[in-house]
Amino acid sequence: MAVIQATDSDFNNILAENEKVVVKYYADWCGNCRLFSPKFKRMADNEQFKGIVFLDVNAEVSPEARKAAGVTNLPFFAVFKNGTLVDTVAASKEEAVVNLINKLN
Repeated sequence: MAVIQATDSDFNNILAENEKVVVKYYADWCGNCRLFSPKFKRMADNEQFKGIVFLDVNAEVSPEARKAAGVTNLPFFAVFKNGTLVDTVAASKEEAVVNLINKLN
């Protein structure tokens, strides 16, 4: 499944319409965010994570979505189940993000 670009205008609707969602918060100036993008896309295409929606949210232009997860650093990842925040991690290591996503199962 492709990574969906989300903003404040559609963020809550996406959470409400999907049981399991993982969000990557990024900023255009963030080098580690750019470096992680191909890994995030690969995760989104991985059969292991079938049924999980992957979102990219620009933290600088989506303050409401940023507040929903309490973003502190970038890149920042959050998992939501049935619209409720489950857990977060500020990391640029793939293993940390995989461990976070596995909390949805």
